Amino acid sequence: MIIVFKPTATVEDKSRLKAQLESRGYQIHASEGVNASLFGVVGDTSALDMNLLLVNEGVEKVMRVQEPFKRANRAFHPEDSIVNVAGVPIGGKKIQVIAGPCSVESIEQITAVAQDVKASGATLLRGGAFKPRTSPYSFQGLKELGLDYLKAAREATGLPIVTEIMSADKIERFVEDVDLIQVGARNMQNFELLKELGKTNKPILLKRGLSATIEEWIMSAEYIMAGGNDNVILCERGIRTFEHYTRNTLDLSAIPAVKKLSHLPVVVDPSHAAGLWWMVEPLAKAAVAVGADGLLIEVHNNPECALCDGAQSLKPARFEKLMGELKGIAQIVGREL
Repeated sequence: MIIVFKPTATVEDKSRLKAQLESRGYQIHASEGVNASLFGVVGDTSALDMNLLLVNEGVEKVMRVQEPFKRANRAFHPEDSIVNVAGVPIGGKKIQVIAGPCSVESIEQITAVAQDVKASGATLLRGGAFKPRTSPYSFQGLKELGLDYLKAAREATGLPIVTEIMSADKIERFVEDVDLIQVGARNMQNFELLKELGKTNKPILLKRGLSATIEEWIMSAEYIMAGGNDNVILCERGIRTFEHYTRNTLDLSAIPAVKKLSHLPVVVDPSHAAGLWWMVEPLAKAAVAVGADGLLIEVHNNPECALCDGAQSLKPARFEKLMGELKGIAQIVGREL
């Protein structure tokens, strides 16, 4: 349920109503926007009489929310959210680019790539330390050693680091060492992990599941936010369809759809979507054009010898060229890169 206040509503009006609702067991999510002030009421509101709420002096109108997600709902928070990742804002006018290799292979490799992508304009460094792979025989990542190498690359370049968590028992280490914790597509509905991440205040990058609907994706964000952590960034990385030519099918329509339904920022991963390096550039441009708040792009200095996903990685020179082209597209749509 959403309670919208009149412009003349006083702090006392709001405090009094908040206390009444909380005494009945409801959670109140207050939002103070430029043009509106409202309460999002979370809980079983079927017993709440809308007409009685309107008796309150400062209440303009009361609406019931149809979608199952509440805290992530744009109706609860009309203005776009901006998530701060170690000083880098995700959301708002500026589009951020997260770049780096699929997996951390050595300290020399991750540091060299970090230096290259920073020089081209990337503002965050990605790299997998723990790698969920379809085959148990594939490279699974360097694990804790990979985290150490990422930290070294951050120290050398100043770029905040983004890497994927696979289990709740690693949360303490990730909260201490990682700037943006990624939840991969395979863990989008690992609800126990999401609940534990909700108890932290670390920014979370939540990738869309392999076959998840938009509502299921936002509901997973709701799990994190219901725990008290509102620092959630959604990531569209392609979904599984009947098509086999590409690794996945990039659902660009999801970006404007999510923007309509939710206030959370959305980034796009064109590398995992296509699985083909020569498709990454046009898909990245299209993502900026439809309103993405950021991009997650794989860059490797020697993709022919990469231990993981070399076929979808750009070389540093191509990445630099792409960044220049993206700046022009961002300007056209009134954004900055």
